[in-house]
Parts: sequence; C-alpha cells; structure tokens
Amino acid sequence: MKISSPRLLSIDVFRAITMLLMIFVNDAGGVHHIPEWIDHAQANEDRLGFADTIFPAFLFIVGLSLPLAIENRRNKQHSFARIALYILSRSLALIVMGFFHVNGEHYNNDALLPRSVWTILLTISFFIIWLDYPKTLSKNKKYPLIGSGILLLLLLAFLYKGGSPESPHGLQTHWWGILGIIGWAYLVCALIFLLVQGELLLLTIALAILVIINLATHAGWWHVHLPVIGDASSASLVMMGTVASVAYRKLVAKNAYTKVWLFFITAGMLLIAAGFFVRPYAGGISKIYATPAWVFICAGISLLVFTFIVWLVDVKGKYHWFNIIRPAGTSTLTCYLLPYILYSLYALANVYYPRFMNEGIAGIVRSLLLAFIIVIITGWLEKKRIRLKV
Repeated sequence: MKISSPRLLSIDVFRAITMLLMIFVNDAGGVHHIPEWIDHAQANEDRLGFADTIFPAFLFIVGLSLPLAIENRRNKQHSFARIALYILSRSLALIVMGFFHVNGEHYNNDALLPRSVWTILLTISFFIIWLDYPKTLSKNKKYPLIGSGILLLLLLAFLYKGGSPESPHGLQTHWWGILGIIGWAYLVCALIFLLVQGELLLLTIALAILVIINLATHAGWWHVHLPVIGDASSASLVMMGTVASVAYRKLVAKNAYTKVWLFFITAGMLLIAAGFFVRPYAGGISKIYATPAWVFICAGISLLVFTFIVWLVDVKGKYHWFNIIRPAGTSTLTCYLLPYILYSLYALANVYYPRFMNEGIAGIVRSLLLAFIIVIITGWLEKKRIRLKV
C-alpha cells in the first residue's frame, strides 16, 4: 500500500492540546484540594481521573503520526534498512531520555551535583544531542556538537548517585518513564507497520494480538512477561492510533467523510463499552496497572476526540483557532522537557508559590497558566530553531 503522506493538521492540533494538558495535569498533581475527578486515580481505586486519560491520548497520537512519518520516507525511496534504522534511532532516543528521567526521581542528595543542576545539565545534553540542526550546518560543526552532548551525558551518568545515603547506587533500571514507554511502544508498532507495509488488515490483526496479550495478562490467563512488549497496553494504544490513521487516510482518499464519522464514532463508543464490559474481569479501570478497561476506554475517548478535531480542523478549516498552542504540536518534545528546567531553576533559586496558589481553584489556574507559558516559550525557541527532533 502506498498513500501520499501530507501533514495532517488535525493530528498537530490533537497533539498540541494533549501536550498542553499533560503539562497542566503534571503540575496540578502538586496542587492540594483540587476536585478528585481532575487528578490521577490511586493504584487501589477502580476509576478513571481526567489526568489518567492524557498519557494514553498521547500514545494514541504517536500511532496516528507513525504511518505518516514512515510513508514519507518510503515515498522518498528510502530502503527498508534505512527506515528500520530511523525507527531504532528514534526509539533509542526516547528510551535513553526516559531512563535518565526515572533515575532522576531516585537522585541522592549526597551526590556531587545538586539534583537541580544535574537535571538542567541533563536536559541541555538532550538538546545538544537531538537538536534539529539546520541543514546548512556543516558536518564538521554538527558532529562535534553532538559528540559534546554525548560526552556530557556520559559524564552525568558517571556523576549520578541514587538511592539513600545509607545505600547509594548508580544508574538503574526502574520503570522506563513516560518517554521510555513511548519509545518501546513506538519501536514495536513502527516495526510491525514497516514489516506489513502498512496493510490495514494486517495491522488490525496485529492490534488484535496486542489486545489479547493485554487481556490475557490482566485476566490471569497466563503469567508470561514478554520482553519489550510487556503487557502490551502501551503498544495496543499506539497500534489503535496507527489503525485509525491508516483507515482515515484511505477513507479521505475516497472523499468518504460520511464513513469517517460513522466508523470512527461507532468504533469509539464500542471501545468505551468494551472497557466497561471487561472491567470486572481484568483488574478494573487502572492507569497505574495499565488494565484493559483503561486501554479500551481511553482509546475510545481519544478516537472520539480525534474525530471531532478532524471535523473542526480538516473539514471546517479552524486550524487558526489553535495558533496559540501550535508549538506544543510541532515541537512537542521540546515542550515536554522545558518544565524539567523550569522546576530545577525554581529549586536553585528557592522560589515557591504563595500558599493560595498551591490549592483549590487558584492552584488549578496557576497550573493552566504555567502550561500556556511553557507552550509560548516553546514557540519562541522554535522561531530561534531551537527544537528537538527524534
């Protein structure tokens, strides 16, 4: 199958909204006395908070974007091996960043560098290594810069100390972090897409297999931990987005928008219904445990939201409504990393919010304003050609 791969503005808008909300819910997690429905559900709760829908939406969007990126390279006559290397390099970048971020959560205050300094330097190393360097920059300048970023990253790995003062340790594998989870899921789904050459039927079969693995794991049908795939929850969400993207482009190529609304709205509602159906049999609804009910319900919500954005942006042409948050959709990784620098600067300068901004409505407004400020800074950096590209 070979379909032209124009950039879909609806995906950019969906990604921008999701990134804005991710920054918001991450910051709001530190606000006291906010409505329960906004925050993450606890591990022992069988429910879904608003914050629990944001990360799966991002995984779904990774799947939406995946066919466009790979088909674009195929249209440029890139070989199978070259595209596979591209997939591996993108995955490795995300996994490495996620690995370091998770270790940052276990940072030892007795380490040589203060945690805030280590985090800022870590983020700078990410920018130096994976910066979207201008094509006009010579290799003699580009590769030494990338090499210096790698050396800085290795130095930070050497200086890292985690654990407690009584039991310190170096870098360790804990969980993979948000970026690492995305990296592993992208690796699985992108390689499947490449191997089956984007054929919708084969992608649907792959999705069914991933969903069955997730169900079997949480329903106790088997007790096998698969390397890379794990319980297949994240890969299932990415593959659902991939299938939706391929189906959408096939229908749009035929100008069959009526079928888009019919199929996607029906599929979204069925996914939500399936989530509630399996809820009693496979661990309830839990983002922490990545249960099938959580996967199905969040995928259904994401598909319905995407369908609405398609209508609003691709059909009605309202992309300009989202200009203020556009950088969150086009420089998404940059936007995600900036709060790490901001919070570290707060810590170094001993800056704290007034008490009234740490609770209730005022705290929610603070988190929302912070999210917009981060997006605006991302846009300013984008104009200066300072953005990550993996």
